[in-house]
Amino acid sequence: MELAKRVLKLIENDAKMSIKTIATILDEEESRIADIIAKLEKDKVILGYNTIINWDKAGEDGVTAMIDVKLIPEREVGFNRTAERIGRFPEVRCVYLMSGTYDLSVIVEGETMKDIAWFVSHKLSTIDQVQSTVTHFVLKRYKQDNFIFEEPQQDKRLVVSP
Repeated sequence: MELAKRVLKLIENDAKMSIKTIATILDEEESRIADIIAKLEKDKVILGYNTIINWDKAGEDGVTAMIDVKLIPEREVGFNRTAERIGRFPEVRCVYLMSGTYDLSVIVEGETMKDIAWFVSHKLSTIDQVQSTVTHFVLKRYKQDNFIFEEPQQDKRLVVSP
């Protein structure tokens, strides 16, 4: 499993890395690396491969919101059934069980703020176990999954000395 973890670390940072490159870096046979990746996919350790896109630069407008959700846990299953139900909505990107004041943190995407508001009022808040929600709109992404969206700008202020 140690080798598998090393493979996972490499492809987590670059999903486009070829099996040949991974094998070279880890000083292993390509066939062994291919077998490890196939097993990790079969065992659902690797669930998929994503691309991080800077939609602002692609000219695409959209809205992302983080919604804190307070729930009434269900007997026998706690928060699981409700979290799974929320996760099935197409607007929902992520659902996390949280410690603290709220039980779930839900990341939602829509085309406009009204889309998010409609989702909260018509879909999320109508679920029986949902007690309350707090919605936070993302104003700007600086970093996601280790990718920085904009390079730091130079300080262009004039130096003033006493």
